[in-house]
Amino acid sequence: MTFWLTPNSFFPPLEDALVKPNGLLAAGGDLSAERLIEAYRSGIFPWFNENEPILWWSPNPRMVLFPCELRISRSLNKILRNSNYEVRVDSAFSQVIQACAAPRKGRSGTWIHSDMISAYTILHEMGLAHSVETWVDGELIGGLYGIAQGKMFFGESMFSRIHDASKIAFVHLVKQLERWNFKMIDCQMKTAYLASFGAREISRKEFSQKLKELVNYPDQIEKWQFDNEPIK
Repeated sequence: MTFWLTPNSFFPPLEDALVKPNGLLAAGGDLSAERLIEAYRSGIFPWFNENEPILWWSPNPRMVLFPCELRISRSLNKILRNSNYEVRVDSAFSQVIQACAAPRKGRSGTWIHSDMISAYTILHEMGLAHSVETWVDGELIGGLYGIAQGKMFFGESMFSRIHDASKIAFVHLVKQLERWNFKMIDCQMKTAYLASFGAREISRKEFSQKLKELVNYPDQIEKWQFDNEPIK
């Protein structure tokens, strides 16, 4: 049975999440900044279709990437060293989230609809949501966005208009987060794409334990600037 949120109610314990569908914890509520911050700090994220109730998830196991475990393939490493690209941060958040919202090949819809875009744009204006972008000759060709809380980053979505463009942004993000002493990146659900970078599944219990420590570091409430150090 799914727990329904009221305007003043808190999320139920993560242990109450359903096994099927994996991680469904609650429904209803709103996408206010306060609710979203509470959700991420608790290990919960929204994922639902437009014109349907808001659904809140905490899957078990949880896909994560520890920055120190990042793997870069030989082919991608060659691109990172030799390609004529520029990585920018927080310079085009609206363009990035709109690009991530565009229907993917073979799919007719998207879960990043207008309500989600509005909610995450507010978080960006608060200095909590960030975009990492790959540019070539002044053109945005790929990128990603996510939420930062303390020393924890929650990845949300990425896009590419040219092959490997999102991978470039992702690697630069992970390397910078490692320099900033971020310890874990939430990847939510298992995919072969993320596993190729070294992401792996851990139990909800382990995820929650690590999360409680990491989100309690001070937030960097500002637009980010990367060091732009060469990828090694």
